[in-house]
Order: sequence, then C-alpha cells, then structure tokens
Amino acid sequence: MTRLGYQIANFTYPDVPAERLFPTVVAQAREAEDSGFDTVFVMDHLYQLPMLGEPDDPMIECYTLLSALAQHTSTVRLSSLVTGNTYRNPALLAKTVTALDVVSGGRAQLGIGAGWYELEHDSLGFEFGTFSDRFEKLEEALQIIRGMLAGERPSLDGERYRVADALNVPAPLSTIPVMIGGGGERKTLRMVAQYADESNLLCPPSHIPRKLEALAEHCERLGRDRAEITVTVQTYTCMAPTHEEAVADYEAYVRRTPAAEARRGMTIIGDPDEVGARYADILAAGVDGFTVNAAANGHVPGRVSLLGETLAPLIG
Repeated sequence: MTRLGYQIANFTYPDVPAERLFPTVVAQAREAEDSGFDTVFVMDHLYQLPMLGEPDDPMIECYTLLSALAQHTSTVRLSSLVTGNTYRNPALLAKTVTALDVVSGGRAQLGIGAGWYELEHDSLGFEFGTFSDRFEKLEEALQIIRGMLAGERPSLDGERYRVADALNVPAPLSTIPVMIGGGGERKTLRMVAQYADESNLLCPPSHIPRKLEALAEHCERLGRDRAEITVTVQTYTCMAPTHEEAVADYEAYVRRTPAAEARRGMTIIGDPDEVGARYADILAAGVDGFTVNAAANGHVPGRVSLLGETLAPLIG
C-alpha cells in the first residue's frame, strides 16, 4: 500500500538530451527508493498536461517505463498515477499490470481513473464520450480487472465491455492493490468504497475532511470497512536545502514552463523545515499519507532524496 509515493510527472529537463532522459528518470526512482518512498509513480498520458507544459513536450508511455524501472529498483512498488481507463481494453490492462508484477518481482500496483484529457483522446483517436460514459466504462472495467488479478475467470456482457472466462496466466506474484484517483464525492469515492484498496484524493487540504466523510458514508452504505482503504492526497512540492534555493528552483521552472505559474499557489515551496511542517498539517487532516509531485526540481540530483528524508519520518 502507498503511504509515501513519488510521482515522476515531467520529462522535460534542462540540458538533458533524449539519450539522457531515461537515466535521469532512473536517478529519481533510485533516490526515492533509497530515501523512504514506498511507491514510484509515473503518469499515464501520451501528451504532456496543460499545467505541466505543452502537448509536444516529452511523454513516455507509462507501462513500458515502469517495466524498465523495475530493472533499476528493488523495493519500491511501481504504478501509474493513474491509468486512464479509456486508453486500454480492461482485459489487456489486467495482463499488462500482471506482467509488470512478474518482471518486478511482485511490486506492481494498479492506479486507475476514468480519464479526462480530451485533447489527447481526440488527437490520438481514443473515444472520449461524456462524463457518464467514462465512469460507466470504469465501473465495468474494474469488475473485469479485479477478477482477473484475483485469479478468477470473469465473464461480463456489459454495455461497454464483454469478456468470457477471461484467463490471466501467469497470475500475479503478489496481491496487486487497486488505487482509484480523484475526489468526486458521488461517483469516484463510491467506486473506491466498492472496488478499491486505496484512494488518491485530488483536492485542497481544506477539503480532505469532507472527502473522508463522503468515503465513510459510501462504505457504510455498501457494508465495507472504511479502515480497509488507505487514503493519500496528491501534492505538489519544490523543496531544496534552503528556502532561497527552493524559490530559485521554482522560478527557473516557471521560466522554462510558463504554465507552471498557475500551480504556484498549490505548490509547497521551501526548505525541509517549512515543507515538513506543511505536510504534517496535511497528515493531521486525516489522510494516511501523500503522493508527491516534484516536477519543478525532481531532476536535480539530491532533491528527491531530501524530500524522502524529510517526509518519511512523518509517516512513521
């Protein structure tokens, strides 16, 4: 289960040519593993997101990347944050995540969501549909995927997907946790209560108590023990050894990625004491941990290690 996850969301690094891109990603994953992060995540997108750059900025397909990272790490769990359900047939996704589990020695995790980036869908030919369409697809997909990951042979004649005695051989080496990303109180958190082992909330810290209350209500109605579900919240951080260095890192990030200016108010910027205090406050709101996105300076050697060394003691 994830309590302290590091998300690699950005592949546009200054002065890093294409042939050095993967080694730069590996360095972050290794720093995360060595400093106390329990999970390394990458995004499941094919174009870079508007708040992180331009559509034609580098973006590596996530499951290929995770399988490669499995060969350069040994203890961290590996997952997308989160898989867009609309990009893959659910039976294929179950096989893909199982393959990741096998090649990583039992370290795969499935993060999944309904999908939302319309430009990506329209440009590449994936059906986008309505908000309701995407959530109906996700619900059917979860029924298929959970069954296949559990060693069952699920059959479903659904409105969106059909499978008949779907085999998944070899089986996963581990019990693969399912994390659903998002904070929608009516649909997303109901699916968490019904299908997931973990929830990764997307919301301001001030909204956490309300989200947790909504999740608890869904669990009670469905007869699920709320304590079975691990809840993290996604966060954005730019930390450095000093406050001045952290600010300089973020300003440099904004200069090369102007879209990042819009996320300044959501980003925790500062030295270890400042950042640690902010995360302690978030933890006090009732979540079990965090996922951490350090797009501004995660590529700088030592920054991810400093983050892990600062945040891991808070989790205990």
